[in-house]
Formats: sequence, C-alpha cells, structure tokens
Amino acid sequence: MVRYGPQDRIPSAKSAKSRGSYLRVSFKNTRETAQAINGWKLDRALKYLENVQELKEAIPMRRYAGSTGRTAQGKAFGVSKARHPVKSAEFLIGLLKNAEANADAKGLNTESLIVKHIQVNQAPKQRRRTYRAHGRINPYMSNPCHIELILTEGEEAVSKAEETQVSKKLNSRQRGAERRRLITSS
Repeated sequence: MVRYGPQDRIPSAKSAKSRGSYLRVSFKNTRETAQAINGWKLDRALKYLENVQELKEAIPMRRYAGSTGRTAQGKAFGVSKARHPVKSAEFLIGLLKNAEANADAKGLNTESLIVKHIQVNQAPKQRRRTYRAHGRINPYMSNPCHIELILTEGEEAVSKAEETQVSKKLNSRQRGAERRRLITSS
C-alpha cells in the first residue's frame, strides 16, 4: 500500500486520492504550480490551470524565483515574478481529473471537492551528457518529481449565531466597575 503525506488527518471516507511517480516534468515549476492551487475548489483549480496553458493567467513564483521574469499577471497574487509552466499544468490537470474520477467512484459530491493536500517531491535525477568544446563533457540532467494530492468534500457553510449583547474589550478598571454595578443592583 502506498503512503500519502497526511496519514491520519484526512478521513478516507470523505476524500479521494491521486498520485504520480517519476513524472518527467520540472520539479521547481510543478511545486510552484501545486502551491498556487492548494486549498482551492476543484472546478476553480481546473479552470485556472487551463488558463495557465492558454497564457491567460500566471503562476506566482515564490520560492524558486531566481532568474524568473516579471509579468503583470502576477499582480493578482501580490508578486511580480510569475510564469506559465504549461507542462506542469498539464500533469496537474491529469491528476486532478483522476482524483475527481476516484471521488465519483466513491460516491462523493464532485461539485464541492476541495484540494485539501497537494505535495510535490523530487524524484531521482535522470543523467545524460552533453559534449562541449575542447573535448569536455558536462552533465545534462532532468529533474523529475513525484506528485500526490487529496481532494475532500467541502464543509457546509454554517451561519454564525447572532449575539444578544455586544461584548466589548474592557480593561481591569472597567471590569471592576461593571462587577460592582452588578453586585449593587442585585
């Protein structure tokens, strides 16, 4: 049996899982793409990743942002550095659709699914070589990754009960005066 990151925190009856191992896609770009959709509703995440593929929306680059160019589409996330990792978006769309199919097979409501957990780990590098001038050889490696994600059913919205009395923050002197007032009135 395969182990996922959060073993006991997410109940398996209300969740659907999906994972991909040794995927030939950039680890750094995929990690940033996965963090961008973490906690989102499934339909919004799929639409967002499709927009990334069509270059209509960008992925904010926060951790692995060295030498990353700027784009105005990053303003929506409060960053100036953003990219359009099309291949990472393609792999994540595939995994999200697989998890959605798993949820449907379990009988979960696919309209209210949320990306509860998404994790991207580095896989072993694939080594090749490239030949350089003057008889030298340099490494030419790819950085694949493992991706796992868990979708859960969203909680029903519960309205907050109305408070009968507006509670204010009181300092110690005000609390003492209030206490004396209550004692003398009773």
